[in-house]
Amino acid sequence: MSEPQGTDGSTRSMPVIEPATEQETSGDGAPPQPASDAGSGPDGRFWSARRIPAGIVALLLLLAAGAFLYDVVAVRTGRSALGWRRDLARQLADRPLDDTWVLVGAGVAAALGLWLLVLALTPGLRKVLPMRRTHPDVRAGLHRDAAATALRDRAMEVAGVQSARVRVRRRKARVRALSHFRELDDVRTELDGVLDDAVDGLGLARRPAVSVRVARPGRKG
Repeated sequence: MSEPQGTDGSTRSMPVIEPATEQETSGDGAPPQPASDAGSGPDGRFWSARRIPAGIVALLLLLAAGAFLYDVVAVRTGRSALGWRRDLARQLADRPLDDTWVLVGAGVAAALGLWLLVLALTPGLRKVLPMRRTHPDVRAGLHRDAAATALRDRAMEVAGVQSARVRVRRRKARVRALSHFRELDDVRTELDGVLDDAVDGLGLARRPAVSVRVARPGRKG
């Protein structure tokens, strides 16, 4: 492949891009800030979309509003009001406030309202554990079952452990192991070290405390 020739017949050398040896700078000339604080401190739980409760409430409100709107339009056009609305108006006018059914209806409405407030003010997704941030714009979570499986697999690698059950919560991980040989204290000590390293390796924002119990398997028969 021939090199490009200049107009005067001489060979022109192509520009060479030197590799960058210093830290890159942003558009304003300042070096980008590393995300050193991104992984520090616990992050809150993930918020649930709660599509099913929201859909149910929206559907009920739509049906109630449609029924009332249809009845109001029917009355405005000269027709008589529907029977259920006349009965409802008469019941609300005649029944006293201390009536049993009035109190029951008010209690149900208050319970539903409180339930909706709890759903609106709490994040939900309790089974997803937030992980430490390594980038300020990225959030990751680990399901509790996946964390329990990882800890159980690490516990089964300890010599003497026959079986293990692990339950992981936000603040605590409970490990119940059965050892068919070796001293129980030795197995428990080794499990403590192995599981501490395993919990650190999960990368959770809030490190759960590890509770280990080791016992002998029960006799068969």
